[in-house]
Amino acid sequence: MQIRTATPDDEAACAALLGELGAATGTEPAPSLGETFQALLTKDRGQIIVAVENGVVLGMATVSFNLALRYRGEYCQLEELIVSANARGRNLGGQLVQATIDAAKARGCPEMGLYLLPTTEHNRPFYAKYGFEPLGTEMRQRLDG
Repeated sequence: MQIRTATPDDEAACAALLGELGAATGTEPAPSLGETFQALLTKDRGQIIVAVENGVVLGMATVSFNLALRYRGEYCQLEELIVSANARGRNLGGQLVQATIDAAKARGCPEMGLYLLPTTEHNRPFYAKYGFEPLGTEMRQRLDG
């Protein structure tokens, strides 16, 4: 198993994984990853890390790097963690989470966070194994219509 930063060749596999996530959580993935995928490859505002075996992408994690005055710089947010259904139970998710933590530390981020949805709340103990602790609640507003 290889854990590495995504390349342009991984776009179709990442799109397929997002489709799996959408089916599991009841969210609609973007029809095309396009510019967002390309922007994440630059590592300027985020990053995509993939788990690959025999040339097949079996999982991915995406993070965003956000600015906040309270940190006097960047903090990291785990945006998506997806492991293909046929590759679960092999600790790929754990390896991907650890790789994102390592990337955030290397970048100098003092903190990393993530949000759980009602459909992913059952993953709380998994994230706790990697040092994540509950903190507050989230509120959101749709701006696209």
